[in-house]
Amino acid sequence: MDFTLDETRQEITGLAGAVLRRDSDRGWQGLADAGLLALALPAELGGDGFGALEIALVLTEVGRAGARVPALSTLALGVLPIKHLGSTAQQTALLPAIAAGEALVTAAPHEPSAPFPAEPSTTAIPSGGGWLVSGTKTCVPYASEAVKILVPVSMPGGPAVFLVDPRADGVTLVETRNASGSPESTVQLARVRCDRADQLGDGDAVRVLHQYALAGAAALADGTLAGALELASGHVRTREQFGRPLATFQAVAQQIADVYIASRTLHLAAMSAAWRLSAGLDADTDLEVAAYWLAEEAPRALATCHHLHGGLGLDITYALHRFSSAIKDLSRFVGGSVFRLGELGELVVT
Repeated sequence: MDFTLDETRQEITGLAGAVLRRDSDRGWQGLADAGLLALALPAELGGDGFGALEIALVLTEVGRAGARVPALSTLALGVLPIKHLGSTAQQTALLPAIAAGEALVTAAPHEPSAPFPAEPSTTAIPSGGGWLVSGTKTCVPYASEAVKILVPVSMPGGPAVFLVDPRADGVTLVETRNASGSPESTVQLARVRCDRADQLGDGDAVRVLHQYALAGAAALADGTLAGALELASGHVRTREQFGRPLATFQAVAQQIADVYIASRTLHLAAMSAAWRLSAGLDADTDLEVAAYWLAEEAPRALATCHHLHGGLGLDITYALHRFSSAIKDLSRFVGGSVFRLGELGELVVT
């Protein structure tokens, strides 16, 4: 399988990287100005009509730069499912503002002790021609800054996804802490009124949302681990001990090689999953493999990078902390390695 990027995708990767290198902390508007937030928009809304693979390339560069921008929440949890599932009216109302950097969206795929439930405990019950949504969602990134939250629910006819205004009556946002310090909330919903126009897609909407969430997390982690590897490799090449660069010691070389293997394997898994989603192929197995490798191997690889830095690796103001804290949050976001291994096992045996 050849994942060599064509010219267009190479340009997307190069442009995203250049924008984020200029200013990784305020690169979101730069991504918007460069047209990178519009990649997946339909042509009639001023976009390029691309899909999950091109968004994955942007997310990878965000991770490689260690940028603190709402790329996972807005692009993977928002733009892709809205484009896939949304009506013309929903797309028109949300996507152009996102592409311009003027609005953020996010999604809430998790519930207490239940990552990515196929049948959410959050419910939507009929009321007066609309729906009343009640439940609790956890680990919702950028909920406090979003104009809409994609909320999976269970309904009498099966699972569905609603576009919920985080400032609507009955919505309570409780700020929660994470490793990276990025905005995150627990979202409590108490009989929040939604209209039929707020429902996103059909009965397959929850599964589609989960697929894009996993693909986005894997792509972001791919870049994050690659960025940490680049930083650690540079350190052991230039740092000397006993008059020799650290990289010339066999034990150090073996450890950095282990990180390289983990990084390249995650890259392959993430690219394969994103490519299959873009091509309209069954991506479930590839997504589970990528999510498991992220949760199991990426944290271990970052621990090795910290070890190779010695005391410098403990400094939270040093760049490596950005990568390791992001990997911790992403591993938690996908549900952890034990959960992901169980999901992969069930998929394989069935």
